[in-house]
Amino acid sequence: MDMETALSELGVTDDLLDAKTKAQLDTDGFAPLPGILSPEQADAFGQRLAELSKIEGSRAGEEVHQEAGTDRLSDLVNKDPMFEVCFTHPVVLAAIRHVLGEFRLSSLNSRAALPGQGHQGLHADWGVLQEGQGFQVCNSIWLLDDFTAENGATRVVPGSHRKRGKAPADELGGDPRATHPDEVQLIAPAGTVVVFNSHLWHGGTRNNSDRPRRALHSYFTRRDMPQQLDQAEYLRVRTRDRLSPAALYVLGVWDELGMSS
Repeated sequence: MDMETALSELGVTDDLLDAKTKAQLDTDGFAPLPGILSPEQADAFGQRLAELSKIEGSRAGEEVHQEAGTDRLSDLVNKDPMFEVCFTHPVVLAAIRHVLGEFRLSSLNSRAALPGQGHQGLHADWGVLQEGQGFQVCNSIWLLDDFTAENGATRVVPGSHRKRGKAPADELGGDPRATHPDEVQLIAPAGTVVVFNSHLWHGGTRNNSDRPRRALHSYFTRRDMPQQLDQAEYLRVRTRDRLSPAALYVLGVWDELGMSS
């Protein structure tokens, strides 16, 4: 098994992304992919996440990260087969490949900004890129609610993924929580997936609505880089047994399991 074989088996072809989407990823650092989830799927995802949050209680998210003012869950690869689409959808994977080339899943988590909470400082997900370094990580936000100006939609600074040797605080007087003059919010309906180069400066905003603002984060890294969550270490037997060889390859566990093509 190799990257091209795995992607081919998952239905990833060269014509899945149009020129506009590729240009957005290159120039702005992000691109919305509308209608990846149906309304019924988005609702089912939200219901399942609520069930898992109730089951896990204070432990929720501990595999990767817990954050005040949010409901977080981690290791969703192992927690319901419905989430498999988040690392096998061909259009999403085509966008990830466009940014990274060869890649593997780093982690699959969820984040719900609670009412009155959720504001983050602008940040990149891989520190500060230096001159000559290529892109290392790429994320996808799966919108389970409409992202609006009111409910804490993610803010991004278009083009900031191309900056080298700079962090957001360098342009914000040392305060990454401040408003950047070039920032925009990702306003889009539920079911959209926004793929963004994770070197793009981004962060959640305050949820001023009366309901949680829910999303999944399917986060990918170059194949030769460490994962945020070691997928081989956490992989459950029942997960391994239900996933296709191509999906296991995208998880980055094919070689670790000693499997052959």
